[in-house]
Amino acid sequence: MLAILGFLTVIIMLALVMTKKASPTVALIGVPVITGIIASFFSVGENAYSILDLGGFITSGIGTVAATGVMFIFSILFFGILTDAGTFRPIIEKILSIIGIDPIKIALGTAILAMIIHLDGSGAVTFLICIPALLPVYDAVGMRRSTLATIVALAAGTMNIVPWGGPTIRAATAMEMNVMDLYSPVIIPQIFGLIAVLVFAFILGKKEKSNLGITEVKVGKVQLPELTDEEKELLRPNLFLVNVGLILLAIVGLIIGGKHGIKPEVVFMVSFVLAMVINYPNVKTQKARVDAHAKSAILMASVLFAAGAFTGIMKNSGMITAMSEALVSIIPSSFAKYFALITGIISMPASLLFDPDSFYFGVLPVLSSTAKGFGIEGAYIARAAILGQMTTGFPVSPLTPSTFLLVGLAGVDFGEHQKKTIPFAFAVSIVMLIVSIVTGAISF
Repeated sequence: MLAILGFLTVIIMLALVMTKKASPTVALIGVPVITGIIASFFSVGENAYSILDLGGFITSGIGTVAATGVMFIFSILFFGILTDAGTFRPIIEKILSIIGIDPIKIALGTAILAMIIHLDGSGAVTFLICIPALLPVYDAVGMRRSTLATIVALAAGTMNIVPWGGPTIRAATAMEMNVMDLYSPVIIPQIFGLIAVLVFAFILGKKEKSNLGITEVKVGKVQLPELTDEEKELLRPNLFLVNVGLILLAIVGLIIGGKHGIKPEVVFMVSFVLAMVINYPNVKTQKARVDAHAKSAILMASVLFAAGAFTGIMKNSGMITAMSEALVSIIPSSFAKYFALITGIISMPASLLFDPDSFYFGVLPVLSSTAKGFGIEGAYIARAAILGQMTTGFPVSPLTPSTFLLVGLAGVDFGEHQKKTIPFAFAVSIVMLIVSIVTGAISF
């Protein structure tokens, strides 16, 4: 019963959000609370709990995303202040003067930039660097923000297979394998996956070009929208180099800070203070700037904390564990030799059902153990899993805070982002699965 309730929770939540019958915040909190209450009557043994325990489940879930929520709020304020000061405007004008208004070049450049930045394996860092930098370019040309979010998501997701990325490390740990022994055979499949991302970026760019009615690519300076008098008063052209230095300092802090115990939220809190004091030392102006950006920051932060509540209830109620056991039990023994193939096919969609810890430390060992009983190496199952589960799947999953960071920074609807990105993400995962089978990285 817990498994059924778990699947219903995810399906109903996704349906409500994607059909816009409920806002993400309402769906992420309301649906699991209702199913969590129902599940309490079916919980037995050591995992038994009462309705009153739901509050604790939600609190523990919020605790897992609290740091990300703080980072999100202060990153929005930081980039908002720099935008007000006009820091990005000359940079964008220079970029546009080089690439013109060719959406195809912009789309391909977006994918390549995201791939490079995601070499550190952090989705949050990738989104925080890519989206604010490229969003004004997309707006100036007239390209849809959803296209930006989709391309960045595809590039970051495929790069997330790197051996220092969370999914691969978790898989290697769960399988008690050396991480490079697990990863090395999927290098070629990952390369093909990245090529597929570039192909999809080209397709999306071509579609944007068609929608904009561009028949001839022009190289030259593109005129950005005229600023209002109020916006002109906020510009700080004399502080351009200082503000660029702040951005570079923040990026360096994000990339290497983790090695020295400096968290991303700390980087953005300090960066925000510096940006505010340097650009707008007047207290009245500081308050006005915070007020101007507070709405978008708080709106998406609320979705982030709602996602934490969703995860907390799903994990602590036992529904995710029951779902993993159910998935294994419904696979007929005659299909056992295809476990790796089946795992690869469901790996990306599984990101919508399981958070990475639950999948790699809960579902994967069960799948691997079952496969070994039929003479299939557990490593094949693990490699199939990392081709989609919280790699190509993480930037669309409601179970990862960075997903909401992405859509929040890009200013796109969560449901729209899922509908547009999931087919491409699934296709990239399947491409890598096919290449893995051909190269022998996965066998059955």
